[in-house]
Amino acid sequence: MTLKAGDPAPDFALPDQHGNTVRLSDLRGRKAIVYFYPRADTPGCTKEAIDFTRLAGAFTEAGTAILGVSADSLKAQESFRDKHKLAVPLISDQQHQMLEAYGAWGEKSMYGRRFLGIIRTTVLIDASGRIARVWRNVRVDGHAAEVLGVAQTL
Repeated sequence: MTLKAGDPAPDFALPDQHGNTVRLSDLRGRKAIVYFYPRADTPGCTKEAIDFTRLAGAFTEAGTAILGVSADSLKAQESFRDKHKLAVPLISDQQHQMLEAYGAWGEKSMYGRRFLGIIRTTVLIDASGRIARVWRNVRVDGHAAEVLGVAQTL
């Protein structure tokens, strides 16, 4: 199933980089950006995380929480966050449950080889817990600013 605007956001309960459980219900009453990234501390994922961190204050002013999600271990998430001084909570989904529910896990190809992996995706959830917008196959440059612009209009 592919998520689209108006659908209820799939529920989740997963650990952040400190081992604390983060749930969709924790975000009720405010908007949330959930961005799915392939792997901690790789060039594109680092740039994306730094961009969201740089704009974190503006997202807060827009009443919008930000969560980064990958299949990395908690230790990798914590190291990534500390190394780059990221202000965005990083969620670990090693079993791919949330990734699959949000359509961010699927077939990819690189150098002619096909494999399953994380498809760079961003989802904007409105304050009532419904999908407001989905960006698929995200290009990192300028993406965080574009997402902020949309979040500010809701």
